[in-house]
Amino acid sequence: MAKASRSRELLEFEIAFYEQLLETHPEFLDALMALGEAYTRRGLHEKGLAVDQKLIRLKGRDPIVWYNLACSLSLLKRCDDALEALRRAIELGYDDFDFLGRDPDLSSLRGSPQFRRFLDSLSPSKSS
Repeated sequence: MAKASRSRELLEFEIAFYEQLLETHPEFLDALMALGEAYTRRGLHEKGLAVDQKLIRLKGRDPIVWYNLACSLSLLKRCDDALEALRRAIELGYDDFDFLGRDPDLSSLRGSPQFRRFLDSLSPSKSS
């Protein structure tokens, strides 16, 4: 129990640190990305989504930013929006399809026929 408590305490410290840093440097991309990840680990999915949306405005050509947005949307069970963000991530160059197929943040999409069709459309035989 003490280890879990310590981990949670460190996560709370991490979140507070990045939030404070971003008060004075609101467009510090590395801090925003770390804060979004920390919010997700803490289960603060709405806050994580807000960070991802800000990152899209600041770094909208980055496929990882779009992938992270898809994860946040999936965690909030906004499946259609998550699929659109995934499509955009791939258009911009995201290509870790193995991870995409097993990422726990995308678990709300797993049962969706749209997600299955989406994954099928990514197969190499269909793109040639």
